[in-house]
Amino acid sequence: MSTVLLDQSLKGIQEKVINGERLSIEDGLKLYKTTDILSIAQLANYVNENKNGKNVYFIENMYINPTNVCEASCAFCGFKRKPGEEGAYTMDEEALLKYVADRWNDNIQEFHIVGGHNTEVPFDYYLDTIRALKKHYPQVTVKAYTGAEIEFFARHAGLTMREVLEKLIDAGLDTLPGGGAEILTERYRAKMSPDKASTYEWLEAHEIAHDLGLKTHATMLYGGIETKEERLIHMDRLRQLQDKTNGFMVFIPLAMQPKSVNAGLKRRTSAYDDLRTIAISRLMLDNFQHIKAYWINIGPQLTQMALSFGSSDIHGTLIEERISHSAGALTSQGMTREELVHMIKGADKQPVERDTFYKEIKRY
Repeated sequence: MSTVLLDQSLKGIQEKVINGERLSIEDGLKLYKTTDILSIAQLANYVNENKNGKNVYFIENMYINPTNVCEASCAFCGFKRKPGEEGAYTMDEEALLKYVADRWNDNIQEFHIVGGHNTEVPFDYYLDTIRALKKHYPQVTVKAYTGAEIEFFARHAGLTMREVLEKLIDAGLDTLPGGGAEILTERYRAKMSPDKASTYEWLEAHEIAHDLGLKTHATMLYGGIETKEERLIHMDRLRQLQDKTNGFMVFIPLAMQPKSVNAGLKRRTSAYDDLRTIAISRLMLDNFQHIKAYWINIGPQLTQMALSFGSSDIHGTLIEERISHSAGALTSQGMTREELVHMIKGADKQPVERDTFYKEIKRY
């Protein structure tokens, strides 16, 4: 690797990267402090191309949010409603199937399902949602319910998280999405998501899912009150669980969307922070195959740039994303396959359409 470092204090990190050695939290803090962002990009691109070549993955998927009624009071959320509040909804089976049918195309590989922590419906409601989709669309992967939702179901239904996951798998669950992680430190969670799963409960939900044979996803919601060290602690905790289970497929850094006055936050993350965080994620998470650039949050053009900062995935078509948009995302709610392919080719990378588990469907 022939990177010429502008910041020579990064020399030790460069040597670790070339030798395949794990970076420490202190290394990560150095990467956050340096102004030499282009060297970070080159290091992250080097790691990514060693893992994935020029391949950049995307999926044809559909977002479904069956209910926005939620007991939690997360400071960053503009999606949730309290029972009876204007705009509150809970889809029954007929409404769910109509929602899907109205947006359906035969290329859809995945239903991505996340909703509120709704105490107005029994746990069976969440099982029946999966059963209905599997009955009518058996070929589609069901990616449903975050680690935080798994903890909520267990508490609400008087079950263990293992029992909850076993019942969900019996109903047709294929994988867990990565949401609900936010920042995996208790200081952050006490302030920003006090009603949701703790750091250890979120990690436990995924560890149990991995033990039951599921491959899952992991996110990090950055740009709020967390410190840079807390971002790195978050990555390290995921890295430690991955060492143990090898159950995570991809890491998704999510930029906070603070436009909504209800979210209590006013400033967006900078392009500089977005690209740096993606690159640092690639360098820190040495045991993750993929780092995703989530175009919904950072926009198509920055996503394209992220493909030179260590990202190997740009997510998917989405059809109609609601949660980030309810908090103030400025992007469109979906993109076509053609737009995603154009974005990837414009970065001189190889577009690969995939299924949920990164099995190749088509190269473009």
